[in-house]
Amino acid sequence: MTDRLDDPQVYIPDLFATHARHYPGKDAVICDGERRSWGDFVGNINRVANHLIENGMQKGDRVAVMMGNSIEMLECLFGVVRAGGCAVPLSGLLTADQLESLLSDCDAVAAFVSAEFEERVTPLASKLPGIRTWIAHGFAAEGWGKVADIYAASPSTIPDIRHALTDVFNIIYSSGTTGLPKGIVQTHRARLHWAFSNAVEMGFTSDSRALTTTPLYSNGTWLMMLPILFAGGTLHVMPTFDAVAFLKTVEREKITHTFMVPAQCLMVLERPELDGADLSSLRTVLTAGSPLRRDTKRDVLERISPGLFEMYGFSEGFASMLKPHQHAEKFDTVGTPVLGFEVRILDDEGNELPPGEPGEIAGYGAGIMSEYNKRDLQTAELIWRDERGRTFIRSGDIGVMDEDGFLKIVDRKKDMIISGGFNVFPTDVEAIVGQHPDVMDVAVIGVPHPKWGESCLALVIPVTGRNPEPEAIRDWANGRLAKTQRLVGIELREAFPRNALGKVIKKDLRAPYWKDAAI
Repeated sequence: MTDRLDDPQVYIPDLFATHARHYPGKDAVICDGERRSWGDFVGNINRVANHLIENGMQKGDRVAVMMGNSIEMLECLFGVVRAGGCAVPLSGLLTADQLESLLSDCDAVAAFVSAEFEERVTPLASKLPGIRTWIAHGFAAEGWGKVADIYAASPSTIPDIRHALTDVFNIIYSSGTTGLPKGIVQTHRARLHWAFSNAVEMGFTSDSRALTTTPLYSNGTWLMMLPILFAGGTLHVMPTFDAVAFLKTVEREKITHTFMVPAQCLMVLERPELDGADLSSLRTVLTAGSPLRRDTKRDVLERISPGLFEMYGFSEGFASMLKPHQHAEKFDTVGTPVLGFEVRILDDEGNELPPGEPGEIAGYGAGIMSEYNKRDLQTAELIWRDERGRTFIRSGDIGVMDEDGFLKIVDRKKDMIISGGFNVFPTDVEAIVGQHPDVMDVAVIGVPHPKWGESCLALVIPVTGRNPEPEAIRDWANGRLAKTQRLVGIELREAFPRNALGKVIKKDLRAPYWKDAAI
């Protein structure tokens, strides 16, 4: 029988191994003063993988990773993938009951746990018999293994595991801004697309130095983490975000790429140290997670970097991006679909809308999820098929496509306020209120109104050191708003409830006002 060549594919763990083979002494990851070379980084990934295999993990098994930002968190996560497993990073914002629920939902057979999770997770071990292997980092518990022991004892050789593009890479649980978290299942195909499309779009190379500012368990953080490691550059991880530490790190480490959510941009812009900071190394500043107010965007471009990439992304798997050279002509948009994606605008009946008409955003491409874990009905509800029968994913967001194919975000469907029969989009109102000199951040929600059904209420975080009169801001804003948009009031807040990527959880803000509503 004639021998035939393989059908070779590039997989992320194999690509990391190539970086380690050719550049073993180069920094791969730096976090909180600790530096890990590519050789050591990949060696530890292999050690984790070999340990899991030796302890009975089978290909496709789900392994939870409950760890704070650290190099070890990345080594454990990619070790799971290297072993042929499905990594399930879980949020540090969850309660013990929520963690228990998600551990059951994903059918985890093993779990890595760092000290930040110890108090919540250790009591769960007796409640979750399906998890056969518990591994601690930064603490000790009876019957548990230790990450340090794995590094000391397990072999660093590459395990003989063959991946396929359709194998599950990870499950990322949604942030839960509109309900209970859903497990977003992503394959090797999807994660490869995530890595190379963003590497191409944002100019990542092996010489790049990227800084992550948000939790590593969050899907948005992977916009920076995966492309830099894919390209063989150096990833800098902030354990937690601090605006002054951010400025110092960019200057000291000559950071070329970074990702910040709008709330973090506001924190940096407020710091007096910004004026004296040398941020000249920055070529790419990516912002995503929630809409960037136009006034904030202008400040970022002027005071932080002209290399601003503004992304609208849907965790389930598509995105659009506005690039630095496009701000002048398309300032109010979020650009065009990221490489490998398509976007359509739909009406309530599922008909495709022409340019200029607002509707629900739907997307298609190589980076979309394969399904929601154990939620066939909710997966099916997302699907819209185009004229070729391809399955697009509905986003639940309202947008408009212009004649040039640039996308403008209007708002979340579920956040829309219907006042007196008129649709009012909170982002439009927030854009006006945010221009007041005493307002640092604002969230507009709908509250009950006996005549109009609901009306707009603005919750405002004032600029540090100022104590404005709410009525004065309300009157100032109402003088600039359409009649249907006008505010019934302003309330001052110190902070907003947010998810891991800084997106305001508006359902939590609305809940107290609607609890006893009679309308």
